[in-house]
Amino acid sequence: MYKIVTKKELAPKIKLFEVYAPEIAEKAKPGQFIILIIDEKGERIPLTIAGYNTEKGTITFVFNEVGKTTKQLGLLKEGDCIQSITGPLGNPSEIRNFGKVLCVAGGVMIAPMLLQVKALREAGNTVTTVMGARIKELLFFEEEMRALSHNFYVATDDGSKGYKGLSFLKEVLEKEKFDRCVTMGPVVMMQNVCEITKPFGIPTIVTLTPIMVDGMGMCGVCRVTVGGETKFACVDGPEFDGHKVDFEELVKRQRMFLPEERLSSLLWEKLGGRGCGGR
Repeated sequence: MYKIVTKKELAPKIKLFEVYAPEIAEKAKPGQFIILIIDEKGERIPLTIAGYNTEKGTITFVFNEVGKTTKQLGLLKEGDCIQSITGPLGNPSEIRNFGKVLCVAGGVMIAPMLLQVKALREAGNTVTTVMGARIKELLFFEEEMRALSHNFYVATDDGSKGYKGLSFLKEVLEKEKFDRCVTMGPVVMMQNVCEITKPFGIPTIVTLTPIMVDGMGMCGVCRVTVGGETKFACVDGPEFDGHKVDFEELVKRQRMFLPEERLSSLLWEKLGGRGCGGR
């Protein structure tokens, strides 16, 4: 059992948990993830590690309450326990001095990007960060990200704060040469970033979090096509060369079970936040 030490609401329906998991905290690195099971009847869900503290023995992750499991997770309080957390899983991010690095993060992935920005800066890189969300109310960690970045931009889909959309990145890239781009966020956003950076020849790394079950390469559910080859996001990734990812296939696979996911969430809500078995 893993005790929730801290719970915070960062934005509407976006929550941060700090959980006591000393064995995971000791080994965790930027870019890795965990597989979480709330209780004995819970499903396995992957969440990217957003922080770790070896002295306190804790790890941090952030999630958006969009489906049955994340809504159920959001009801837990400080002091409650999560039945199972497996990790750290996946390959850690490559952290070294690349030179000038552009980091683009959106949605809940702003949280793990903050960890990466910190590591990249400590490695000696000049870091330019772009953080975005659908609307300004869903932005968080803005001041923390600004403090760690040499250059900092904000973008929202509706233009309610900062730039409207990511098209302004073309102007940024025309004025300054970057040695690497790292992007984390919704698939459509990462695809957009890759399309913008490709003409400039900037190596672009994406973090893929497709549908996943075991997280250790046994089930093959998280397979993605990269450079014409089948890869498993859990063991070959989760980071890949964004210019080689088949985003069209990835989007289709992510949407395969949307009807079932919505039905599960609706049934859970209809039962008053209890499991389908009456729990």
